[in-house]
Amino acid sequence: MKHLVVGAGAVGRSLATLLAARGESVVLASRSGHGVAVDGARRLAVDAADPVALTAAADGATAIHNCINPPNYAKWPELWPPVSHALLTAAERSGAVLATVSNLYAYGPVDSPMVEGAPDAATDTKGRVRATMWSEAKAAHDAGRVRAVELRASDYMGASVGDGSHVCRVAPRALAGKPVRVIGSAHQPHTWTDVLDVARALDVVAREERAWGRVWHAPSNPPRTQAEAVADVCAAVGRPGVRVTAYPGWALAALGAVSPMMREVKAMDHQFTRPFVMDSSAIAREFGLEPTPWAEVCERTARSALGEAKA
Repeated sequence: MKHLVVGAGAVGRSLATLLAARGESVVLASRSGHGVAVDGARRLAVDAADPVALTAAADGATAIHNCINPPNYAKWPELWPPVSHALLTAAERSGAVLATVSNLYAYGPVDSPMVEGAPDAATDTKGRVRATMWSEAKAAHDAGRVRAVELRASDYMGASVGDGSHVCRVAPRALAGKPVRVIGSAHQPHTWTDVLDVARALDVVAREERAWGRVWHAPSNPPRTQAEAVADVCAAVGRPGVRVTAYPGWALAALGAVSPMMREVKAMDHQFTRPFVMDSSAIAREFGLEPTPWAEVCERTARSALGEAKA
């Protein structure tokens, strides 16, 4: 079977690696077509906002895996809609399943663990963008135009995640024995998702017909606070824990006044100033997908931050 993986970040590369190792035909598409090589996968340069190019790339594919994650939050309202529409067009014209990796932004501020089927009640710009994407995909699915499924995950951990992850961003400094600062509160429970578990789950929900037409949550371990997660990453490779404190709210507000990116980060600080817990029990019950053991997640995160090949 042929798979078109769009987006060559940590999730896209992990998924391409998994599929290629199973002997599947894999096209790993990104804007440049260059980057870290994945054994068995063919790299392809494609503009994800171009429906004609995407449709051509998806020719003969059983699934299109949307693993894109634009790093510039401030530009999501202009970047995502054309990409989302191009992906839906390519899925409709090629007949491939559209399996999208998303996050929890669409739910908005919550007071209890997030479960699939909860309303998408985001009030911030990024959350509304994500909610609209799924609403349009679901409508196309229900109308019989496409077969679509969405997998939502919490903040990433694991190998090669980079600065986009809150724990991975501070891990190199913590592993060097230096105190670190985090956004929001260091002591609120928070769900973390391993990028390999995201890839494994996306593979399953793209293949399983009974998964289509709805949102699923990627398998994730019980919540840990930011301070606990940083300490666990250090302990995983025998390093001592470090002091973990939060940036004061006034500092984020001041940065947001001059930086559109930090303004978008500040708009999402509810994720770290209150409990932010995702329930992934549904995917475990239905497909037997359990999260990677937490100690292994932390070790892989640490070794990646240290630049060790074992990551």
